[in-house]
Amino acid sequence: MHIYAFGSLCRGEVSFASDVDLLAISEGFDSRFDPDVFSIYSYQRICQLWNEGNPFAWHLASEAKLIFAFDKRNFLEELGPPSEYLRCVEDCLKFEHLYAEAVASLKAETSNRVFELSNIFLAVRNFATCFSLGIAKVPNFSRHSARKMGGRSLNISDPCYGLLERSRILSTRAVGAVVEQKELDTCFDEICGISSWMEGLLAEVSANERV
Repeated sequence: MHIYAFGSLCRGEVSFASDVDLLAISEGFDSRFDPDVFSIYSYQRICQLWNEGNPFAWHLASEAKLIFAFDKRNFLEELGPPSEYLRCVEDCLKFEHLYAEAVASLKAETSNRVFELSNIFLAVRNFATCFSLGIAKVPNFSRHSARKMGGRSLNISDPCYGLLERSRILSTRAVGAVVEQKELDTCFDEICGISSWMEGLLAEVSANERV
């Protein structure tokens, strides 16, 4: 087996919102690994992700740190760089759709506001990460990837971005202050405006696909 740390701890982005992301690679079921603690993959699946140029493979290749190796070898390092990422258009469209569905649910008040705001944060972050990997060729796996894109960065106020980030933490770890409806009302127009940012980047993604 091989065990790695990755994520904010390895990027040097540790904050109150950080957790420790752990990857366990093993053959077959291993009861020692709690799926609530570890991301668990087989060696075969990791190799498939590498061959596909999957963003998670690039994520691991860029920042994973070896913690334990049964054979004293760094399995991920020996795989070399992942294949070229070729699903940028498909993945960006997927995260745009997730964003649009969440906004529609907020407008209709058909589900929990924290859950939908969390989905918006996830969609924005992953959209930016896929764009940075596929178009900018400078992968950015930060939780703040959308705000670290230079001239392409998401233009949103700190309070509204903070509301999205706080909702993500509340939804996934039940930590933080309750999101009040008045906070959402204050930020709602800005949140809806994210669609323009996504549309502009999608136009760039589509143009690059045709080149």
